[in-house]
Amino acid sequence: KVLMFLYNLLIGLIVAVYLLFSRKKFARQSVLIIRSALKPKWAELLLNEVAFIDRMFGGFISGKILDSTIIGIICYIVLLIMKMPYAVLVSVIVGVTNVIPFFGPFIGAIPTAALILMVDPLKCVYFVVFIIILQQFDGNILGPKILGNTTQLSSFWVLFSILLFGGVFGIVGMIVGVPIFGFVYHLIRDWMHDRLGIRKATKE
Repeated sequence: KVLMFLYNLLIGLIVAVYLLFSRKKFARQSVLIIRSALKPKWAELLLNEVAFIDRMFGGFISGKILDSTIIGIICYIVLLIMKMPYAVLVSVIVGVTNVIPFFGPFIGAIPTAALILMVDPLKCVYFVVFIIILQQFDGNILGPKILGNTTQLSSFWVLFSILLFGGVFGIVGMIVGVPIFGFVYHLIRDWMHDRLGIRKATKE
């Protein structure tokens, strides 16, 4: 099983690298296929939506990774200053789980706090206070600066999409649920605007 896992991992990495190096070529070929297969109006509409998906997913995922990396580094520096146990392990867990919107900080803080609690209960209290401050900084200052409003969703819809996709697809759903729901929201909103525009033009 271990050898099969390593084999699949190696094949996956090779395919991923190949796709990354060939992505521009594949993109050009896809554009040609779409424009040759569809009418100009529908082809441009589809290409615009694909470009929107690329911007949304690319902006959200890369922004979240950068944001979580910065949070992990800040966490590591502060834990070293506070002389916390397992500083590297705790910082990695906090940074990685921070990729998950909204619930990520709690998912990472609970096991790491328990780990510190077993070593020093007082330092565990300090750690919990620090994590609350760190996540407030991330949620109100750092996150919005990096991500902006890439998904164009309110806080309610962000929470809804995380619960929905997380319940269906687990951790992966919690990570990609926000941009997926953002795209669906974008489609529905544009459809409604088009319908209202048609009705308004008909009344006039």
